[in-house]
Amino acid sequence: MQHDLQQYIDKASILVEALPYIQSFRGKTVVVKYGGSTLTTEAAVDTVLRDLVFMELVGINPVIVHGGGSAIDRRLQERHIETTRVNGLRITDAETMKIVEDVLFGEVNAGLVAAIETLGGNAVGVSARDAGILAVRPHVAQTPDGPVPLGYVGDVESVDAAPLNELISRETIPVVAPIGRGEDGAAYNVNADTAAGEIAAAIHAEKLVFLTDVMGIMEDPTDENTLMSTVHLAQVEGLISSGVLQGGMIPKVLAGVHSVKAGVRKTHIIDGRIPHSMLLEFFTDEGVGTQVVQ
Repeated sequence: MQHDLQQYIDKASILVEALPYIQSFRGKTVVVKYGGSTLTTEAAVDTVLRDLVFMELVGINPVIVHGGGSAIDRRLQERHIETTRVNGLRITDAETMKIVEDVLFGEVNAGLVAAIETLGGNAVGVSARDAGILAVRPHVAQTPDGPVPLGYVGDVESVDAAPLNELISRETIPVVAPIGRGEDGAAYNVNADTAAGEIAAAIHAEKLVFLTDVMGIMEDPTDENTLMSTVHLAQVEGLISSGVLQGGMIPKVLAGVHSVKAGVRKTHIIDGRIPHSMLLEFFTDEGVGTQVVQ
């Protein structure tokens, strides 16, 4: 009986530890970039979405911006369409863009919305193009051989936060597919990390969270014991030039830098595969990932 009682006391102490954090974030908006790499198992998806529903229920306003690269790759392979990348970005012609839009909005976005509603949350799927949230210009990749146009790949020119603020005011979780609208009215694929950073800045979010498949920023990328719990903006350039930051981590950190400079208080990079990593990062004294701060 004594053992059982101690378990209950421990559970109560966890709730008490979370209380000041819940109080300080209540009414604040948190943008969560939910990457394709963390959408790999049903269990991982389930715990992340439970965390988001929990946050909504205690008065925090989550906004989800999702990727979907692996699902897009799968669909293109099924159609026997080859993918060519420049600087890590997919060259996207009109046929490929139609598939990108179908997968991102029709499959990944719709699946996340349905899963959140199954867990008792209130979510609305949003195409950033259809809602007029992301205005973009065509992205041109800079290479040693000169500039390379990538077709329907967009750089964000401006963000209209009004449609998102309207959904937040109705106590719904916006689930945003990062598809922008060009001047020609066409759909453009936008890097989801960049889109999340731009959206967080535009809606003056309290936090921007990148859920990924690594622990965070590590001084030695092969050794999890070298996790950097805090990175300051002034360190970022050195971390890139020294090779500590590389590959897909660079756009995440640069998007975080942009949003922090624009007034977002903190950017977090955390491992979405750890059960309830978001709750651990937000509502406990220790946290589990890397925070990027001013």
